[in-house]
Amino acid sequence: MSIPNSYAILAAVSLAAIIMSRAVPPIEASRAFFIFGDSLVDIGNNNYLATAARADSPPYGIDFPTHRPTGRFSNGYSIPDIISQKLGAELTLPYLSPELKGQKLLVGANFASAGVGILGDTGFQFVNIIRIHEQFLLFKQYQGRVSALIGEEQAEKLVNKGLVLITLGGNDFVNNYFWTPITARSLEFSLHNFSTYLISEYKNILLSLHQLGFRQILVTGIGPIGCAPVMLATRSINGKCAEEPNLVMKIFNPLLRQMLKDLNHELGSAVFISINSLEMQSDVIYHPRAHGFITSKVACCGQGPYNGLGLCTAASCICSNRDLYVFWDPFHPTERVNRIIVDAMFNGSEKYMSPMNLSTIMAMDSMT
Repeated sequence: MSIPNSYAILAAVSLAAIIMSRAVPPIEASRAFFIFGDSLVDIGNNNYLATAARADSPPYGIDFPTHRPTGRFSNGYSIPDIISQKLGAELTLPYLSPELKGQKLLVGANFASAGVGILGDTGFQFVNIIRIHEQFLLFKQYQGRVSALIGEEQAEKLVNKGLVLITLGGNDFVNNYFWTPITARSLEFSLHNFSTYLISEYKNILLSLHQLGFRQILVTGIGPIGCAPVMLATRSINGKCAEEPNLVMKIFNPLLRQMLKDLNHELGSAVFISINSLEMQSDVIYHPRAHGFITSKVACCGQGPYNGLGLCTAASCICSNRDLYVFWDPFHPTERVNRIIVDAMFNGSEKYMSPMNLSTIMAMDSMT
C-alpha cells in the first residue's frame, strides 16, 4: 500500500473537476463553510482512500437519517453538520465526493481526513490519509473550480466571507506521542516541549489559512483526552482518567489560546476564534448524569474494557440508546455531545469562545 502524495490526490479528482466545472450564472450564496482537520470533522473523505482510518461500515451512521455509514466517525451528525444546520445552510460535502459539483461548490467543502495531525509523521499507521498541507492543496484546486464557475473576483469574495473550522492536535498525542508506551516523540521531547513544538508548527498552518484568503477561522483546542475510553482501557488506573494524557489539555490549550491572541494582535483583526474544547467537554465528561447521560467512561460501540479497544464494527458491543452515552466509539463523541458542543460555539460566553461566539459573529455580519 503506497502513501499518497499531493500530486496523486490531486490527480484523483482533477479529471472530474474538469468535467464538472461548467459555466453557470452566479447566484447570491449564503456564507460558505470550509472544514480542515482530522476525524472529529471528517465527513467521508477517507472513504475514497485505501486506509484503515475509515468509518464507512456499520454501525457508523446508525442514527444518521439514512441509517447508513457515511464516513463520519459518529452515530449520526458531526460537528460541521450541526454548525451548518444552525446556520440554516446546506450541509457541506467531502471534497473527494463526486457529488461536489456545480452550485454545490458554493456551499463550501470539507477537506478533513481522519488520522491527520499538526505534524507530518502523525497518523503514519494509517498510511493513506490527506495530511494538512495536502488538504490545502486540494483547497487551491477547489478555488480553481469555483473561479471557473463564478469568476475569480466572486470566488475570492466567497473565500474572504467564508467561515472556517479547523480541528488538529488530538492525533499528535493519541496517535503519535502516546501511541505506544514508548515512542520516538516521547523519547525526543518532554510533554511540555512537545506541546511547545506543536504550537510553533500549528502557527505556520494557521498563517497558511490566512494567506489562502480566509478571515474567520474557528480553531479548536484539545479536550480531556485522558478520559476517552481508549485511554481508560490502555492507561487508566481503576477507571480514572489517565493522568499524563490529561496533562496535555493543561499545557497545550493555554499555549494555543495565547498564540491565537498574538496572531490576532499581529493581524490587527479577530481572524482566529478560539474554541475552548476543554471547558465544553469537561463538564459533560466529569458530570454526565447532570446532562442526562448514564456514563462517560464506556463507549457505546467497541470491545474490551470500557469498550475502548479496537475498532467499532458490526461485531462490537453496541448500546441500544446512543443519547445516553458521551462517547460513541473509543475516541469520538456521540451526536448528542456534538450538539452540546455546537450550542456552546453559538451561545457560549468567553469561557468557551474567545473573543466572541458564533452568534455574535453572525449578528455583526448582518449589520455590514
